[in-house]
Amino acid sequence: MQVQLLQKISRLMVREVPLVKALDRVVSLVVEFMHSDSCLLYLLQDHELVLCASNNPQPDTIGNVRLKLGEGLTGWVARERRLLSVSREAYADPRFKLFTDLPEDTYEAFLSAPVIIRGRVAGVINVQHRAPHSHTGGEMELLTTVGEQVGCLLALASVDTAKLAQADLLELVMAPARS
Repeated sequence: MQVQLLQKISRLMVREVPLVKALDRVVSLVVEFMHSDSCLLYLLQDHELVLCASNNPQPDTIGNVRLKLGEGLTGWVARERRLLSVSREAYADPRFKLFTDLPEDTYEAFLSAPVIIRGRVAGVINVQHRAPHSHTGGEMELLTTVGEQVGCLLALASVDTAKLAQADLLELVMAPARS
């Protein structure tokens, strides 16, 4: 089952899908495969995390909900570059930040992983459950891997497709070996 989620995200990476559609699809897939109630994806811009995808977007939240590094549970994950799992009463965690626009703020369980591109944090992906939920090691590893895949998806979206088609890929592989 986990492999199917990773395969579907991988297919988004190899196809020319607009980035916003790919990210929307990722959050929907995560909710489906992890049997969660919510998935939110934040991307880092100018030292702030900006909500850019949600399986249940509320009016005026996409692009407008922002957190500083270290702010709230999500900001903590980005600053610390670490996975975070809270199985119940996530809203009672001292790091929690309330957003009245987000119904997910009342959810019990929270699992969050950094989105990583080449060793740096580019965002955070959150999974939430309305009811208490103890996250398994498999769920934690899966969300970590999805965060890494989203990082690859973002990196690929920034590559000029025409330049990629003309790139000498063998030279990219062999050049370091010749140095």
